[in-house]
Amino acid sequence: MKRKSVQGSERQQRLWALQKLKLFSSEDITVRSLMVVSSMVSFKENFWQGLLLMASLLSCWHPTTTTQMGITFVPFPVFEGTNVILQVINLPDTHTSFAWFKEITEKSHEIALYAVNAKGNMTGRAYSGRETIYSDGSLQIRNVTQKDTGHYILEGYNRQAKLVSVAPIYLLVYSSPSMCGRPPTSVQPSIELVPPYGAKGGNVLLRVHNLPEKLRTVSWYKGVAVFKNEEISQYIIAKKESVEGPAHSGRETVYNDGSLLIHNVTRKDTGFYTLRTLSTDLKEEVVHVQLLVDASYLTCGPLPTATQLRVESVPPRVSEGGSALLLVHNLPRNVRVIFWYKGVVVFQRQEVAYYTIGSNSSRKGPAHSGRETLYSNGSLLIHNVTWNHIGFYILRLHRTNMREQVAYVQLQMDASLSTCCNHLTSAPLIIDQVPQNVAKGENVVLHVYNLPQDLRAFSWYKYIHGNQRQKIAEYSRDMNSIIRGPKHSRRMTVYTNGSLFLHSIREKDAGFYTLETLNREFKIATIHARLDINACIHPSTTGQLIIEPVPPNIVDGSNALLVVHNMPEKLQAFYWYKWVGILYKSLIYGTEITTNRRMLGPAYSGRETVYPNGSLLLENVTQEDTRLYTLRILNMQLESQETHAQLHIYKPLIQPFLWVPNSIVRVQSSVVLTCLSDDTEVSTEWFFNDQELQLTERMTLSPARCWLKIDPVRLEDSGKYMCEISNPIFSSSSPPIFLAVIKA
Repeated sequence: MKRKSVQGSERQQRLWALQKLKLFSSEDITVRSLMVVSSMVSFKENFWQGLLLMASLLSCWHPTTTTQMGITFVPFPVFEGTNVILQVINLPDTHTSFAWFKEITEKSHEIALYAVNAKGNMTGRAYSGRETIYSDGSLQIRNVTQKDTGHYILEGYNRQAKLVSVAPIYLLVYSSPSMCGRPPTSVQPSIELVPPYGAKGGNVLLRVHNLPEKLRTVSWYKGVAVFKNEEISQYIIAKKESVEGPAHSGRETVYNDGSLLIHNVTRKDTGFYTLRTLSTDLKEEVVHVQLLVDASYLTCGPLPTATQLRVESVPPRVSEGGSALLLVHNLPRNVRVIFWYKGVVVFQRQEVAYYTIGSNSSRKGPAHSGRETLYSNGSLLIHNVTWNHIGFYILRLHRTNMREQVAYVQLQMDASLSTCCNHLTSAPLIIDQVPQNVAKGENVVLHVYNLPQDLRAFSWYKYIHGNQRQKIAEYSRDMNSIIRGPKHSRRMTVYTNGSLFLHSIREKDAGFYTLETLNREFKIATIHARLDINACIHPSTTGQLIIEPVPPNIVDGSNALLVVHNMPEKLQAFYWYKWVGILYKSLIYGTEITTNRRMLGPAYSGRETVYPNGSLLLENVTQEDTRLYTLRILNMQLESQETHAQLHIYKPLIQPFLWVPNSIVRVQSSVVLTCLSDDTEVSTEWFFNDQELQLTERMTLSPARCWLKIDPVRLEDSGKYMCEISNPIFSSSSPPIFLAVIKA
């Protein structure tokens, strides 16, 4: 009731304002005021609910009582520093007054009111001095800034002071095209690792983005603290020279853009690096980055990438008679033909189906069982799965640049849900990898199920074909003996049940393994397994105290777990801090194990949970949680040890907009296409006629890849252009524009 009375009071004040504008008589105002109050909708609780409700009202009102209004931008797109008109379209003749709001329809967010009959307006609390409201309801905003980005709401009233129309619109103000690649002044410097993971003996560039303009010095430090003895190098802007620090190893080079190049990296280079910038007004900024050499401390799972082609079996294990989808992720744009094969090699007789993009048609292959459906996105659906469908499948892409790409996926049966009546006699040969995800240095078993009852012999091969040079071992049941082959190593053990054990696996152990069985009737059965090994040493094998973020890249609004590996057993206490400094104001949580005393620090937000093994869970993370976290442990001798982890949190991307001053250009002239985006720290790719743009000597991309210049233009440059932005999790493509090239 209180909320309604406040809302009604605000609406009453608005009616008084309209009365001052002589739109209505006092009698009309008195009679209609209760009607206005009863028609109000409160948007204060949830603005998005308000927008949805407005949309439902617009779609549900009877056309005889109201006409749908619309709003468009003039001009579009809207650039910072220009003027924009939020132009009203389909304005009903019955509207005699308007009110504009920013974000929500409350008095404090009111921009202006306009009365048609009185030809006058009144400004509201959200009026900035740059807005003008016109008689057709349109609103002009002069000299727009980034702060003008947001939702605008227009309310329309009839002569009886009744709210009859609501039209919301979102205004996005872009930076000027000339600012392409230049971040807003509020954006902090960031560091990109090139390549993302260092290889022993290679070079790694710590590339700096968004470096402030008025700088005095740029300094690099080894570690997370700015200590003089940890300084690698300092670059002095005025002198254009660098001074080596105590931590300089002779392999580091600092460039004038602030980037740091490390030559011939070793595992000792693994760890955090700190960039410190000092401006001419003595303002200091500090940024950290973690370098991983030989992926020694990586999460032992697939390396995160937003563009890598891969196939996922959904579900991972299918029940007999169920359906399985071989779901394709990150299908490239420039694909000409999509092929699917049953097995581990590409043979014509093993072809299930293929799909031709240009003709939007598919054809069945010799291996098609009548239960497969191939979709235009490359995914393959298998209906009513039987044991004959189990095994490997190959996705093969034929691209327009004449390149080919291949991805493998294994379809596995959930034997526990199988309807097969007698597994002992009819179940097929199966290899199950235990564990499913394995890292370098760990052990793995290729566990064999359902060996033939009348087995005579079996052989293991390190390849997809069974030949003597690739043989690991051969078992004879009659002789009850195992004979080792050329590919056998001391780390391999073959068991009489057919299983193969690999101890302390290495990268060279990755690949296909083939098991051949021979029964009493001399029939040969062949089955394959593929062992994928992450190029990393699992943290549990290093013995060092390590924090592993799970997942490595986190979506805004989801949960993040900082998993602690190798926590010592006997501890006095441990503490979590939200930053690198051991300061009480940064303390999230602490526990004194010996006294069983727990404490919540000033940095505790209510979203953190600490587990007995020391791991820290953060729920509903936001962009503000992107930072370094520190775990400090205290052993029984009161000796302390610290380790750090960095969270990377990403939010969904706003669709970019591709802008060109004139989409019709003449031969031999020049044209610049700009990819406008409100997001920072994104990668940008360009496409021409739905294919990756192949740069020619006439084309130039800006360093940030946000604009494309063609000079001189030729007739073959006519066509459809698009840009795509991405971060490690999300990607978004612009609407296409068509560039027409005409003869001079």
